[in-house]
Amino acid sequence: MRRSKLLLVGAGMGALLALGVARAQQASVEVIHWWTSGGEAAGLNVLKQMLQTQGVAWKDAPVAGGGGAAAMTTLRARITAGSPPDASQMLGYAIQDWAEQGVLADLGPLAGPGGWDAAIPKPLWKFSKYENKWIAAPVNFHSTNWIWVNKANFEKLGAQPPANFDELVALLDKAKAAGMIPIAHGGQAWQDATIFDSVVLTTGGPDFYKKSMIDLDPAALASPTMHQVFARMAKLRSYVDPNFSGRDWNLATAMVIKGDALLQIMGDWAKGEFINAKQQPGADFLCFRFPGTQGDVTFNTDQFVFFKHGAALTPGQQKMAADIEDKQFQSAFNVLKGSVPARVDVPDTAFDACGKKAMADLKAAYAKGTLLGSMAHGHANPPAVQNAMYDVITRQFNGQLSTDDAPKALAQAVASAK
Repeated sequence: MRRSKLLLVGAGMGALLALGVARAQQASVEVIHWWTSGGEAAGLNVLKQMLQTQGVAWKDAPVAGGGGAAAMTTLRARITAGSPPDASQMLGYAIQDWAEQGVLADLGPLAGPGGWDAAIPKPLWKFSKYENKWIAAPVNFHSTNWIWVNKANFEKLGAQPPANFDELVALLDKAKAAGMIPIAHGGQAWQDATIFDSVVLTTGGPDFYKKSMIDLDPAALASPTMHQVFARMAKLRSYVDPNFSGRDWNLATAMVIKGDALLQIMGDWAKGEFINAKQQPGADFLCFRFPGTQGDVTFNTDQFVFFKHGAALTPGQQKMAADIEDKQFQSAFNVLKGSVPARVDVPDTAFDACGKKAMADLKAAYAKGTLLGSMAHGHANPPAVQNAMYDVITRQFNGQLSTDDAPKALAQAVASAK
């Protein structure tokens, strides 16, 4: 009897040891990201659940902050300390900076079989590839030149979608006269710059946007057209409520959702907040391109990079990178996030009216060459230049720099940052 008990104990200990070994060897991914708002978290859960069904444990390392600056500070500290995560969310030129340091894993073994070259538009390759190798997996296309409108407030004003900037001003004047907050906005540099993206595009058109924001042409930066851009920014500033300073973007979106404000000028991640609040396009809110930019798209894209932990990707990294480019994931994630798939071969079947419009706009802009990287979101120029622009834009928006002086200051700031 005693011997059989010992055998049972021994068998139990063996099973526990085997379970412990299995758990120790379980695939996992530690991921740094800044998707902490309701709509963002809902989208990210799609990826978490997809990995969990494949036996991959998700180790969450969120760092709040809509623009991702705080997350990048955390990431730099981790890399410096010799403790990189398995993966990190990343934007634009920052990906190339990390690639140059030789710390990012090569995703080529997944990209070839996954058909990434054929499915992902070439404007993204500038950020997703390094020395012609895939080093990032794009999750989506965001476009920044959107306006999000509370439908009930819009109907109270008897309004129609504005076709140009002057009509937008007339709409905002109506809202102000009716006692509404015309523009819900958060006073953070990246949010000011998001509005600036659209104002540059509508004022000068796609050629001027490319010349000033992407090519950084000094004459364009200091031009009369840029002076008009800053004058329009000052005009829009007059429609923002007094308490906007420091407000997070999703709290500004909530003002529109609740009917406290008429509209928000924000990228399409704002739609994820409406969806998370159980609102529907056409019924509760409206979406349209910033007036005068229809047919053109300023974009940014969320991507994930994977840090080297040896000669090859870990099993968890491999599964995560493959899942990101899975068509079903691209559809399910972006339906919730408000963005559209990074792959152009994903059908629009599951998307709502705003999503279908966004996908059609993306393909049209790609075809005519007006799919343009967003300055505000790190896809037009390197971080040093972007931050120099932020400083001038925010100072002018807050009345610390005159409209007359702003174009010259912008040109000088860019020249110094290059």
